[in-house]
Amino acid sequence: MSDGYGADEVRSALVRTAEALRENADAFTRLDQALGDGDLGITARKVADALVAHAEGASPDEDLGAFIAAAGMATNRAASSTMGTLLATAGMRAGKLVKGAARLTDAQLTAMLQAAAEGMRERGKASLGDKTILDALFPAAEAFAAALEAGMPVEAAGRAMVRAAEEGRDAVTPLRNKIGRAGWIGERTEGLVDPGCELCVVVLRALARA
Repeated sequence: MSDGYGADEVRSALVRTAEALRENADAFTRLDQALGDGDLGITARKVADALVAHAEGASPDEDLGAFIAAAGMATNRAASSTMGTLLATAGMRAGKLVKGAARLTDAQLTAMLQAAAEGMRERGKASLGDKTILDALFPAAEAFAAALEAGMPVEAAGRAMVRAAEEGRDAVTPLRNKIGRAGWIGERTEGLVDPGCELCVVVLRALARA
């Protein structure tokens, strides 16, 4: 078990996430274009800008929950696309769960990840197997929780989380997308990597580099 995570660690996590989103924005666009859309890279850059601005301009004031939830609200203002809304929901749900906390424990990280996943599922009205971000995020949340429960150090649990997200992404790649514009083109999406799943993997990799 770690001794917890304070304001510096949370700020760093936001900045790392922003950097990863920017670095992969062009790849997100290519994946998204193959499924009939193409704006995910734009969304990723907008979210990245919002996260950095929040990390540099806001103060946690001994309430990391409020700080994280506010990052979600900043994301919502910056990126009004479907993925922007889902990411904003994830941040707001995770932050609300730990409102008032000055430091975050490993157990709280687990609960936050699960709350983010549930928030995305409720907001996006998707199910597991629909070939969306949920198919990477839910296995990742479950793997992280299971690893910590088994007594693994948080670094190892983070690696397990990322592996589960990658495996979830790969498991649905042969399927056809069922949600949104990608769902309109049906069988042509079979064998193509879902952009939302890939974005999930990228973000979780960044978060695991703590």
